[in-house]
Amino acid sequence: LCFILDGYPRNEIEYKWKKTSVEVADPKYWRLYQFAFVGLRNTTEISHTLSGDYIIMTIFFDLSRRMGYFTIQTYIPCILTVVLSWVSFWINKDAVPARTSLGITTVLTMTTLSTIARKSLPKVSYVTAMDLFVSVCFIFVFAALMEYGTLHYFTSNRKGDKGKEKKAKPKPSKPSAIAVRPGSTLISINNINHLPERDDDYGYECLEGKDCASFFCCFEDCRTGSWREGRIHIRIAKIDSYSRIFFPTAFALFNLVYWIGYLYL
Repeated sequence: LCFILDGYPRNEIEYKWKKTSVEVADPKYWRLYQFAFVGLRNTTEISHTLSGDYIIMTIFFDLSRRMGYFTIQTYIPCILTVVLSWVSFWINKDAVPARTSLGITTVLTMTTLSTIARKSLPKVSYVTAMDLFVSVCFIFVFAALMEYGTLHYFTSNRKGDKGKEKKAKPKPSKPSAIAVRPGSTLISINNINHLPERDDDYGYECLEGKDCASFFCCFEDCRTGSWREGRIHIRIAKIDSYSRIFFPTAFALFNLVYWIGYLYL
């Protein structure tokens, strides 16, 4: 709070603080619900202009936000929404409506929480600690939804390929006979279907160039082969199992770093 005496220069009127430090009334009779009062500071400065020197008296109100209000209104709802998005990892991957609805609901909930949290804070151009926390929570919720999209995509492709292989599988042919000269025995020989042997470099849709360039191997056909040497194999059926461990661990580490940096640094 600034007091500027721009009507009278310093050589005409000079204001001074009555006491070196400013005193306030007993805090028992007043209280701020979102902020905790820390103290007051007062300063006196002189502004030099062409028309003269003017006195500027400033008083600073030092406040700190109360964690209880923002914890109840923002932090706890965001954490619970992120934990709720992990429920989809325990739902059957074939339950498309259930997992999709849960993912979209949590994303929309995080969007609403971020909007409400931003309205309760001053409008500033820089990123605050609460903005960082809400943004990371939104990323976790959105990543949980994308995890199921990835799982459903690879699962659908594998089922389609198995169906094509069953349709293309040739039926066993009837045994054929070879006629020989009179006086000889008639020998029956079964037809043998010679299937082309797969090369070691065979991969899933390798000829189309869709899978050969990828680093991760998400198909059963690419477990072996020299073109997959040094690459990481991920089993499609285990993606949910990996997510059940990765998402909670990553979110717990983020909270550990965030709260240590926010409260003690």
